[in-house]
Amino acid sequence: MTHTIMIASPLEPENVALIRETHRELEVLYDPALLPPVRYVADHKGIDGFTRTPLQQARWVEMLGAAEILWDLPAAEDLPHLGQLKWIQTTSTGVGQYVATMGLAERDVLVTTARGVHARPLAEFVFMALLSHWRGLDHLRAEQKAHSWVRMCGEEVAGRRLVTIGAGDLARGCAKLARAFDMSVVAVARDPGRARAHNDLFDAVVPVAEMHRALAQADAVVVTVPHTAATVNLVDAAAFAAMPQGVAFVNIARGTVVDEDALIEALASGRIGFAALDVARVEPLAKDSPLWDMGNVLISPHSASTVSSENRRITEIFRHNLLCWVDGRLGEMRNVLDKRLLY
Repeated sequence: MTHTIMIASPLEPENVALIRETHRELEVLYDPALLPPVRYVADHKGIDGFTRTPLQQARWVEMLGAAEILWDLPAAEDLPHLGQLKWIQTTSTGVGQYVATMGLAERDVLVTTARGVHARPLAEFVFMALLSHWRGLDHLRAEQKAHSWVRMCGEEVAGRRLVTIGAGDLARGCAKLARAFDMSVVAVARDPGRARAHNDLFDAVVPVAEMHRALAQADAVVVTVPHTAATVNLVDAAAFAAMPQGVAFVNIARGTVVDEDALIEALASGRIGFAALDVARVEPLAKDSPLWDMGNVLISPHSASTVSSENRRITEIFRHNLLCWVDGRLGEMRNVLDKRLLY
């Protein structure tokens, strides 16, 4: 029995070849001419304003109609043409809201995500930001520019406490690096008693009801939770008020989790001494947002997770899942989205 895969977003030829080699019962439909040119390596969207000719659109619709398995989420206008669709392998982790908005949560379509792929690069971004802040990179750059050799006393990282809002894969990645720097780590979780393979990386896992108490002991706070109804504005003015003066704050999750107005106020008052933001409430961040010009803020254009090895690692997950699919071992598939929880 042949299973037809359609690759619906730009993908490097070597990864397409790996997918084709996975199993003899797989047919892979991929036509780069039907997809927008990429802006950078591992770009899953491509340039803005791309359009297909009528002949290209007809071929695109034909491929959609044949697809049983889709690499990457479809656009809203593509959904009516996906009559054979049974499974989507996404290239992102936080896809729950899109799945719900597109009505895929109600359809009998399996969704698997890229969970785990982005934990390491995001953790690297977190510690790039924290180390540059705590070890005074801006001061050193300024002194170098001034040709100034004045000895100084800095602050070490060891012994500090990291609080992660969330206890999943992104928190795992951060906790692993924090341990390497001899930091302690406390995670705030919806289900603190849940068995996790990485629970030993945390000194404690506390419930959301105890979040403010945990935040009061933080040297740095990292937001890692997905966007759900329960996490909208989870980090609000009261949460910032619970944090110690001068705390470092990093958001690698979703902008909707943080009350952005309260964040700006906390930065202006010095409650937050430094913030690194890979996401914003509305993206792209508005040109007139005060965040752009705050000296204690680092802005990243939702790119901290994107590294040159990203698609290869997603391809590895996809190939594992493809073999499970062909063999009927659906229970062994990785990263199956829980459509009730949306993560």
